Amino acid sequence: MDYLNLILSYALFVLATVGTPGPNVVMIAASGANFGIKRSIPHIIGVVFGFIFMMALVGAGLGQIFDLYPFIHDVLRYVGAAFMLYLAYKIATAKNNMQNGKVAGKPLTFIQASAFQWVNPKAWVMIIGAVAQFLTVGGDQFTELTIIVMVHLLVSLPMTFAWCLFGREIGKLLKSELAFRVFNFTMASLLVIAIFTLFI
Repeated sequence: MDYLNLILSYALFVLATVGTPGPNVVMIAASGANFGIKRSIPHIIGVVFGFIFMMALVGAGLGQIFDLYPFIHDVLRYVGAAFMLYLAYKIATAKNNMQNGKVAGKPLTFIQASAFQWVNPKAWVMIIGAVAQFLTVGGDQFTELTIIVMVHLLVSLPMTFAWCLFGREIGKLLKSELAFRVFNFTMASLLVIAIFTLFI
């Protein structure tokens, strides 16, 4: 296989998927607005490395379980959707985290963000699609999987930071309680929309 072509095509795939709003992006932007970049770093790292870990396992053969037992994938989708609706509710009802000049509340931890990938329907769609499209039958799948994991890391990490930065900069403009409520409600609504688009 032409590995340069694999690198370029998978990089474009990551740009298209991570660059468009989905559950992770919405939550990262909301975290940036509510907690700033520094406190959101564990969330960012958890999203990226949690996704990569899942991809490595699926590429190594875990995805075959879904072929044998497709109901497991359906269960994960609905559990994930329910959990994301809960997160949307938490975002929508969150209050302004600034109290006496200090940020209150807690963003997602590394473990929480990593674990979230397992119930994130968009993550599963991306991973199964990537493994099916970019790993060749009869090719050196270990090398190919290593390449797409590394490309994903190099492309998605700065993009995820960029979404958090975007959220933080918007957060700076939200001085009033009402503005924060409107922003959080908007982020929650986008998360709900992202959930339903995954089932269409």
